[in-house]
Amino acid sequence: MSKRVIVAMSGGVDSSVAAHLLKEQGYDVTGLFMSLGTCLEKMAPKRKACCSIFDARDAREVADKMDIPFSMLDFKAEFEELIKYFCDEYDRGRTPNPCIKCNQYLKFGKLLEYADNLGADFIATGHYARIVKDDHYVLKKGIDQTKDQAYVLFALNQQQLSRTLFPLGELTKSEVRRIAHKLDLPVKDKPESQDVCFVPLSGYATLLRQRIPLRIKPGEIRDIKGAYLGKHEGYQLYTIGQRHGLKLAMSKPVYVTKIIPDTNTVVVGDKDDVLAKSCLVEDVNWIAIEGINKPIEADVKIRYLHKPAKAKISGHDRLIKIEFDNPQPAITPGQAAVFYSDDAVLGGGWIKDSN
Repeated sequence: MSKRVIVAMSGGVDSSVAAHLLKEQGYDVTGLFMSLGTCLEKMAPKRKACCSIFDARDAREVADKMDIPFSMLDFKAEFEELIKYFCDEYDRGRTPNPCIKCNQYLKFGKLLEYADNLGADFIATGHYARIVKDDHYVLKKGIDQTKDQAYVLFALNQQQLSRTLFPLGELTKSEVRRIAHKLDLPVKDKPESQDVCFVPLSGYATLLRQRIPLRIKPGEIRDIKGAYLGKHEGYQLYTIGQRHGLKLAMSKPVYVTKIIPDTNTVVVGDKDDVLAKSCLVEDVNWIAIEGINKPIEADVKIRYLHKPAKAKISGHDRLIKIEFDNPQPAITPGQAAVFYSDDAVLGGGWIKDSN
């Protein structure tokens, strides 16, 4: 009997090709669109995001063309919690990464529960990453280094990895497009999803003003020595390393170096003031190793598009310290730090602070 797999179909080319490849490999494939209950219908044609009614239509058309069962599941309540996390993090003076949380709790959490209810063996997505079984499951980078998404999957645990398939891990994006064209899929030329799907075209500040309007208040901008420089519109609207939107009459560029929610203060400095040599990382999830009892060397990414930097990692289990060989720009609380050994993800966690 064929192994049954539930494929998270977002209506994009990647998940569509993933479903095709699994069917071709002999799996009993069911497509599932995760309806998030967001009001993107009017914005979707103009934005590179997913999860709209247009994407649901595209996913269904692909499933029909492949002759596979297709369902939609309502995740509105769970997604509201994700949006709340997003706003709460900015309110704490941190910069969230909702895509990682979505992967952790929805795509590989609730989706796995749904698969269990249907008696399915696996779940699958169109992520560019690989899972290798050794003495335990190891998450590795996708072959296409320009599209690798292992960073946003660092929070997956062994049980989730054991039930997950990544059909695109060994392919490049151009190969995926060629397959979509060969199959003449309706989404073969569809643009990639790049934006956070619940953030309006006008930016995340609009969302924050809608969701937490009473929390956003004008405050002071000061330099790193404490001198007053001007006013800001709300510390929640800024992130570490930000240069634009400060509205200061300065003779040189300045960058946000610190956000202090308790005093509603945004601190700015020169470009070099944004550099930091170390950071603390909390809620660490180890994948390739069980943990550390002595310092180890690793390559560390502090955001998705960051080039991995060599560092020493020390500490215990869930709270560790990262000391970089060279100072890194804009190490931002709330973002993920992910540790690699070559192409394997050792683990990762959430940046608490830096110095």
